[in-house]
Formats: sequence, C-alpha cells, structure tokens
Amino acid sequence: MLLANPISPDSLLSGSGALVVLAVVLFAECGLLLGFFLPGDTLLFAAGILVATGDTSTSLAAFLIVAPIAAIIGNLVGYAIGYRAGPVVFDRPRSRIFRPEFVDRSHRFYERFGSWTVIIGRFVPIVRTVATVMAGVGRMRFGLYALYSTVGGILWADGVILLGDALGKIHFVQQHKGDIDYVILVVVVLTLIPVVLHAIQGRRGRGDSAAR
Repeated sequence: MLLANPISPDSLLSGSGALVVLAVVLFAECGLLLGFFLPGDTLLFAAGILVATGDTSTSLAAFLIVAPIAAIIGNLVGYAIGYRAGPVVFDRPRSRIFRPEFVDRSHRFYERFGSWTVIIGRFVPIVRTVATVMAGVGRMRFGLYALYSTVGGILWADGVILLGDALGKIHFVQQHKGDIDYVILVVVVLTLIPVVLHAIQGRRGRGDSAAR
C-alpha cells in the first residue's frame, strides 16, 4: 500500500494503527538502506494536518512522542549496520564503489562535519538514510553521533508534524487538503536536486582526474 500510493497517507494514519505505520516507516527510512524510498516527510506532514482537521483518532502528543523515537532508533540501528558491515563491504580495492579508501575519507569527513551532517541531513530525503550508515562506516564517535541524531530527530520529526498541524488549521488548506500531497511531493523532489547535482559534479570531477 505504501508503494502503491505513497503521497496519499490519509488512510494509513486515520485508523488505530497510525502510530505503528508511522513508526515503522520512519525506522526503516532512517536506519535501513532499503528504506530510502519511503515517504517519511509525507507521513509526518500529513499526520499534522490530520490532527488539525480532526481526521485521525491519534493525538498530536502521541505523534510528537512516537515519531522522533522511531527516527532516532532507526538512526542508531543504521549506525550499527555501517559500523559492523562497513569494513567488510568496503574491503574491495578493485571496486569502483566499495573501495577501502572510502572508509578513511568518511572517517575524516565525519570527524570534521559529522554533527552538521547528521542534523541537516535529516531534512534531505535519501541523505538521511545514507548519512547514518556512513557515519558508522566512518567511525564517528558514537556518543557524539547519538547526541546529534537525537537533536536532529526531534527537530525533523516534530518540526514537520507541527508545521502540518499549523497549516492544517488554515481554512484554505482544509479545503485543498487533497492537493497538499502533491505539493509535498514537489518539495521532496526539489530537495533532491542539490543531491543529484552534487553527485553529477563529483562524477565529472573523477572523470577529469582520471583523464589527466
């Protein structure tokens, strides 16, 4: 159902299992690499709107408590996966993607920019999934990672829910609630543009270096 209609979560969050659905999606998106396609932003925003319009039986407080906890636990699991599996996966000198030097690069990067990457990465789809695993691969200090993961999880999960709740109280939004899902989709796509451009520039840079 999530795959078939990811931008229309009303039916997923209006029933008694709303908290379970939200928790599972956030956990998978924040901690499992295969969960990068899940609509975490959409569900968080929709949860806030549904609370404001009274279309869900779940309270705002319940969403505000469960959502960040699921996101934080997901991050900790993702970190553990990267920490344990990283040395094995990246022990392939001939691989273009899983080369050992990438572990050293990740370690240096997270030593320098780890805190901001963990917090800001929360707000960028795909990045929030990959960043947590790479933090483990790069051996970012766990205590520091856990701290910033908690801060980022609360800011992201509760911030998006509260934003949806505030907008859901506006009469215009209530009248066009069905169109809001498409607006969210556009916003998500726009947030991915810098990631795609950075990846393209990085690939071109490596190509130029190899040509030289």
